[in-house]
Amino acid sequence: MLNYTRYRRVPVLHYPERQWPDKEIEKAPIWCSVDLRDGNQALIEPMNVEEKMEMFDLLVKLGFKEIEIGFPAASQIEYDFLRKLVKENRIPDDVKVQVLTQCRENLIDRTFEAIQGIKNVVLHIYNSTSTLQRDVVFHMDRPEIIQIAVDGTRMVKERMKNFDGNLQLEYSPESFTGTEMDFALEICTAVQKEWDHANDNPIIFNLPATVEMNTPNVYADQIEWMSTHFEDRDHIILSVHPHNDRGTGVAATELALLAGADRVEGTLFGNGERTGNVDILTVAYNMFSQGINPELNLENVNEIIDVYERCCKMSVGMRHPYAGKLVFTAFSGSHQDAINKGEMAMKERKQEWWEVPYLPIDPADVGREYEPVVRINSQSGKGGVAFVMNTVYGYKLPKEMQREFADVIQKISEKEGGEVSPSRIMEAFEKHYLKLKEPFEFTSLRVEDDQDDDDTRVALDFKYKGEDIHSEAGGNGPIDAAKIAVRQCVPSVDVTILNYDEHALSEGSHAKAACYIQMRDNRSGNVTFGVGVSSNITRASIRAMFSALNRLSEMENY
Repeated sequence: MLNYTRYRRVPVLHYPERQWPDKEIEKAPIWCSVDLRDGNQALIEPMNVEEKMEMFDLLVKLGFKEIEIGFPAASQIEYDFLRKLVKENRIPDDVKVQVLTQCRENLIDRTFEAIQGIKNVVLHIYNSTSTLQRDVVFHMDRPEIIQIAVDGTRMVKERMKNFDGNLQLEYSPESFTGTEMDFALEICTAVQKEWDHANDNPIIFNLPATVEMNTPNVYADQIEWMSTHFEDRDHIILSVHPHNDRGTGVAATELALLAGADRVEGTLFGNGERTGNVDILTVAYNMFSQGINPELNLENVNEIIDVYERCCKMSVGMRHPYAGKLVFTAFSGSHQDAINKGEMAMKERKQEWWEVPYLPIDPADVGREYEPVVRINSQSGKGGVAFVMNTVYGYKLPKEMQREFADVIQKISEKEGGEVSPSRIMEAFEKHYLKLKEPFEFTSLRVEDDQDDDDTRVALDFKYKGEDIHSEAGGNGPIDAAKIAVRQCVPSVDVTILNYDEHALSEGSHAKAACYIQMRDNRSGNVTFGVGVSSNITRASIRAMFSALNRLSEMENY
């Protein structure tokens, strides 16, 4: 039995004045990528300069305007990387490079050396403020911890006078979620007063869930409490940096935005220490799914995955939101049927907004292909098979035929095991419908309309059990006439045509038609479909009739 008595509940902020539950996210926050710092330091094999450069270029391409690149004062590789960005003029004018440093004089001096020549910089200082770390790590009381932050702020303020670019200060009370709210406010206020509007840039107070310690609503309460108690709030950018220890980093971020946060620090796919940082892509795609512009260029998730996996040497999980290989995939028959019907309804209604069951967004909008949306195995149903035949190959199977063909595919899946690929489905479709030549094989047809009445006459050539047969007959249309012509020569044929459907398979001069005929054998009562394809609609319908005759023959001999 788990020894849960070893653990104490983390205190919850009593804040009945909260307003965030009645609010909605209406716009994207300021995004800051920390992939090159927080994400990189959590990798088994940290990125080299070339990989950092590729990742930086990707982040710029995605539209991040604030990118934290690391500790240039504490790591030579990060110092060299930053200087390479400067020397090669790789930093766009509208992008702020963020650098992190502890509140130590030698580190701050080294940091200013590293950022010379950069037009826009966020200089991020921090020190740990949590109750636990004050006790067991630093052995300091509150005034001593405040003094570290104030001294760091003063050193940045003094050295900024000789800096040749535009500098913005960010301060993080590290382990904010484990810090008493009154103390978190006190230390931020002390930093704010020391900074004293040193330039026109608003100060950034970053309130990190360095360790996620409670439910997301508690973090939201903490953020709103700080937001409403800050002095000179209009000159503050309230930033959050949620980690994912409890698996609720995305929820905590979204609730923090409701609670007043202006800015989010996170990583692609949630890479970071322990269970990771908040996944910026998921938060952004969530906004996109609600009709909110995420203000990031996220149209090609496959490219993002490719660079991320190459540079970080980590794989994106198959069930990762939006990016995983299986997240837009349905194996369940009921889900497949609903997706199929939703797609059809949108097309029939010419609907502009996206509304398909089980698909919160159109996979194509993020660069995903339609083919993997519905995948077939023994758990799949008629809707899934119909979806594959329609979206991949253009065959719009009649509703009554969908179950019939799905049964064929299910038997294949159960016999062969595992998933049935679209190509295997098409192979079965051809085998069981399009390429049947026993015992009937259609050869040629000539149609003549009698202008004196509604009768249609046909001259039909076909084979029956390998024997060439020519037959002529009249009927109330080409299909009826052809059916009579067959029965004249093969008296055992006694069938009734129950349904007929047709549609174009492709457009242009080489367009083909697909025809579907449902037929009943009046002697046995068996019912099945036949399918025919031709550039001539009449020829396609006759081929469908022969396909159905052959399938009825198979059913009788089974």
